[in-house]
Amino acid sequence: MQVFKSPKESLGDLGALSVANLIAAATDVAVVVDSHGVIRDVAFNRDELSLELDAQGRWMGSKLSETVTLETRGKVGELLHEAAIRKASSWRQVNHPSAGGDDIPVLYSAINIGRKDRFVVVGRDLRPLAAMQQRLINAQQSMERDYAKLRHAETRYRLLFQVSSEAVMVVDAASSRIVDANPATLVLFDESAPELLKSELSGHFDPTGAEQVRTLLGDVRATGRDGSTRVHLAKGNRECIVTASLFRQEHASLFLVRLSSGATPPEDGALRATSMLLQYFDAAPDGLVITEFDGRIVRANPAFVEMAQLGNTEQARGELLDRWLGRAGVDFGVAFANLRQNRSIKLFSTALRGEYGATADVEVSAVLLADSSQKQGFGFAIRNVEKRLSASSSSVRELPRSVAQLTELIGRVPLRDLVREATDVIEKLSIEAALELTGDNRASAAEMLGLSRQSLYVKLRRFGLAEHAADGESDDE
Repeated sequence: MQVFKSPKESLGDLGALSVANLIAAATDVAVVVDSHGVIRDVAFNRDELSLELDAQGRWMGSKLSETVTLETRGKVGELLHEAAIRKASSWRQVNHPSAGGDDIPVLYSAINIGRKDRFVVVGRDLRPLAAMQQRLINAQQSMERDYAKLRHAETRYRLLFQVSSEAVMVVDAASSRIVDANPATLVLFDESAPELLKSELSGHFDPTGAEQVRTLLGDVRATGRDGSTRVHLAKGNRECIVTASLFRQEHASLFLVRLSSGATPPEDGALRATSMLLQYFDAAPDGLVITEFDGRIVRANPAFVEMAQLGNTEQARGELLDRWLGRAGVDFGVAFANLRQNRSIKLFSTALRGEYGATADVEVSAVLLADSSQKQGFGFAIRNVEKRLSASSSSVRELPRSVAQLTELIGRVPLRDLVREATDVIEKLSIEAALELTGDNRASAAEMLGLSRQSLYVKLRRFGLAEHAADGESDDE
């Protein structure tokens, strides 16, 4: 320990009060004990530490060893014994029990102040240091987990890269030079690794193919979309298909280039049919939407985007379809329930609401779908029927005879009776329309009309529509 070289000149004659203030300010806790280890005075730098350690003032008159946990009491004796022999003891950590249940670690050193019956024991609260150490440990563990994930990912990448039978290369997007290549590429190009790496990709094809590859890489770099072209190799004049994809790594753009034999046409059979289906999906005049099982949109075609008054397909991705489809979400909820139960619906009439308030009458057909992992979803076809001509005039719902009679009764009967008759006509029309929209599903019709099932059954019998209620159906819900 190094002490002041001229304490009398630099500090002067400090009084007991000044020394006490100095000790209390310089430490978190300071204790004055006698030769028997009994606490004669105590000072705390912070009030919260005083409440945690000596809230009841129980330290005064107690032995310092009695204020610490059982396993650290021996260290208190060592502190005082060493201070009695030397001017100051070494620092030792002891733990104080607290009312909260967690021990409070404090680093103590005992100082001999020149009196045989007095020692000053100063301490530092180690909890901030322990918290910092714990954060450091957590950060180190998190970094180690991230490094482990990266190592595992790199191992899987290298393994797939090496064992792939398809020629795969990583090409720098700025210089078009090959950065990495798997063994299949070396065999296809008939080159050794030192000669292949850092060479320009287009140099391994004939003059026509080299120009096509440069054009391909330029298009992929500009649009970000995958592309492919059919070319001939410079050695052996073998035909192959070059496919390029753009990706970024460490602020640099790279191409993942794959070469496959051109013996089999790339769009033959099922692949050609799939390509045509994708073209139909994008070009269809009707709105086509694919959703997850909960109704969230996975993909939508441009026709639906236009009907919903959106700017692009990304605005629809991840949103619920009933945000735009259905009259206030009620009738479409019924259709969706039927779709989940029956796996398909046909020509369901509803409305489509645009983002800017436009509405259109549409017909919806849908079917249950499942991908290769058996994850289920739905495919929707939405057709605008606003401009469709009616097949016949008989399809228009005729008003009941009582409506015409109501006009003749004006002036002959009180207005109160006229309103009652008009209300009955409207109620009957509404119930018939709800039953038609829900396919005679009484529970869904009641929900759509805002009625209980019991009230709906009463009104069905009242208007002579009791055939819609199943035999034996009680009036109770």
